[in-house]
Amino acid sequence: MPNKYQLAQINIARMKGVNINDPIMKEFVDNLDKVNELAEHSEGFIWRLKDETNDATNFNPYNDEQVIINISVWKTVELLETFVYKTFHTDFLRRRKEWFHKFGKVSTAMWWISEGDYPTVQNAVELLDYLQKNGASQKVFDFKNKYAPPTS
Repeated sequence: MPNKYQLAQINIARMKGVNINDPIMKEFVDNLDKVNELAEHSEGFIWRLKDETNDATNFNPYNDEQVIINISVWKTVELLETFVYKTFHTDFLRRRKEWFHKFGKVSTAMWWISEGDYPTVQNAVELLDYLQKNGASQKVFDFKNKYAPPTS
């Protein structure tokens, strides 16, 4: 029986505020729970990184309070794209320059993992870094350069 795969993704942003509590981040923060709840109820959603307070902004793999990450797992690229580009989330994506600086060449990385697995923060950060340095491949890719799940 062939392995089944699911899509892991990380997206990262450098805040314009000095930290998540900076007043410039208020509207973004005020809507974060609503966007996360929408994701969790979206078709294809499997899992997202969060702490015991339902928050992911406390994870700090870069040792930089201005950098926030989001890691999640989805059934397919297409279902993730629907959430990202065709829901309430899209309004915030369009306005991201109000709250965030550009973060390197790419701010989102995706890769296929075995069904039932979940990515670690370290692994996700390493794959984003790999994509930044090497470009898209079957190993890690972005929305502009998508790859199908492995066949075995």
